[in-house]
Amino acid sequence: MPITVQEAIEHLYRVAVVEEKTTSPARLSRLADFCVQELEERGLHDVGAEVEVEGFGRVKQWDVAWHHGGKARLGLSLKSLLKNIPGTVPNRIDDLIGEVANAQLHSPEIVIGYIMVFDRSQDSYSAKHGSTWLDLLRSRLEQLSHRAPPAWATGTFEGLALAEVDFSAGPLLCSDSVDFGGFFDRLVEHVEYRNPDVLIGNS
Repeated sequence: MPITVQEAIEHLYRVAVVEEKTTSPARLSRLADFCVQELEERGLHDVGAEVEVEGFGRVKQWDVAWHHGGKARLGLSLKSLLKNIPGTVPNRIDDLIGEVANAQLHSPEIVIGYIMVFDRSQDSYSAKHGSTWLDLLRSRLEQLSHRAPPAWATGTFEGLALAEVDFSAGPLLCSDSVDFGGFFDRLVEHVEYRNPDVLIGNS
């Protein structure tokens, strides 16, 4: 049976909230499986979960990745922001830029996508920034998420899915918050453009 994004969110809720394993790598494993499924449905084969990707500074495990011609050509990073939002948002942004730059300095042609799951029930207003933390995160990520020719700035990336959930009473995915279909379509279009020998559209 196909994996749905709702099923992935329910798995995250069960592991991170019910079982209180907020840092367990397993909390996002079902979401990674969903990503592999969606990419393969769009003609990209041999996508893997928990894959090592070489970087300029070090090799790093990416949640989802695809290799072609001996190099990583696509990487997806999955994050959840469920607690301590004021402390987590700035750290996530800093970590993201470093993670992306590490991969791009080794392979400038790599396509990178981010899925971030944000529990809006934990959101609050930041007087320092004059906005909620969710709005701040969205604004900063959108500034970074439009990497395309001729703008190849290191530290920016190609695709963003900021999925809002409300875990205050259960695994509620706010379905209007993100277009997953468009997110995966965009990533595959970039992969095909940079790797024309793959011919994804004709697979």
